[in-house]
Amino acid sequence: MIDSKLPDIGISIFAVMSKMANDSRAINLSQGFPDFNCSDELIELFHRYQKEGFNQYAPYPGVMVLRENISKKTQMLYGKYYNPETEITVTAGATQALYTAITILIKKNDEAILLEPAYDSYAPAVIASGGRPISVPLDFPNYNINWNKVKDAISSKTKLIIINSPHNPTGSVISRTDIKVLEELLRDKDIFVISDEVYEHIVFDGQKHISLCTSEELSKKSFIISSFGKTFHATGWKVGYCVAPESLMYEFRKLHQFMLFSVNTPAQYAYAEYLNNPENYLYLNSFYQKKRDLFLNELKNSNFIFTPAEGTYFQLLDYSRITQITDMEFSEYLTKKVGVAVIPISPFMKTSKHQIIRTCFAKKDDVLLQAAEKLKDVREIR
Repeated sequence: MIDSKLPDIGISIFAVMSKMANDSRAINLSQGFPDFNCSDELIELFHRYQKEGFNQYAPYPGVMVLRENISKKTQMLYGKYYNPETEITVTAGATQALYTAITILIKKNDEAILLEPAYDSYAPAVIASGGRPISVPLDFPNYNINWNKVKDAISSKTKLIIINSPHNPTGSVISRTDIKVLEELLRDKDIFVISDEVYEHIVFDGQKHISLCTSEELSKKSFIISSFGKTFHATGWKVGYCVAPESLMYEFRKLHQFMLFSVNTPAQYAYAEYLNNPENYLYLNSFYQKKRDLFLNELKNSNFIFTPAEGTYFQLLDYSRITQITDMEFSEYLTKKVGVAVIPISPFMKTSKHQIIRTCFAKKDDVLLQAAEKLKDVREIR
């Protein structure tokens, strides 16, 4: 028998609900991926680089032209320069980058502070590294960070705080004030930060994404992670990246090279060329806000309670006016009986006192309308 490193971890809720959606032939608003294709231009670029022979191993930090364009993009958007030679690494999606960063930081008995609800890959990576996840709940119902609770959670064993903005699953975003408080909190402390910013280009209602790299103080101790899959509707290509100061990236690359060595070569060249036109990603705010508004407008007279997401392509729905059954039971009911698959919020946190589900609106408009039509007819369940 294997002595499991993750004895209390089962199959991901995303896999569970997607299978249930397929088995029930339900509209899938559960797993976070678009049901529309990435751009024809991007596909043609991928194919062109394949035909031109870019099909062998890429350099393990990523092809230089892509790292250079990531550097240019980061400096253009946030005013922060990262050296493409030593401070940027291309990864097999954001999840691999997260796992690598967590693994190099966390050793036996170290503690990592997670703001819950939290993306479900954080805690398992901490546990597998011998560390202990320390859960700090975000304040309901707007899911703001309660910095007093974060301060109380810091101990002599704290090695890491993981920040996620725009936030999955709640859709909340951090502010300049949050950055200032975090700066003060970590000043003179040997605590690192992982900033999960995969939805950086999906922020609504005139707000702007605040990257941790905009803080000179925090950027010195932070790994900042993003994802081309989320930005360019190509989650299956599994290409992301991490930026960090040279001393941190040196350690990151040590492990990265032995986890996978290198990332899909033609995809890297395709993304590098596609990044030359900022309009290929700057349109996302308005693109997804229209989808959010379309979906919520259809639900405004339903029995669901909601506050419009500030970012990401996820929308939380409070079903407390419908039933008091658990979120897993309600998600199963919606999938099997109503025909709309959603994600329960409880797998993102240790304890959940609220009746909340997560929906994904990265779907074609007609699919969103069909799903909303089914959901708005859901009445009281006993």
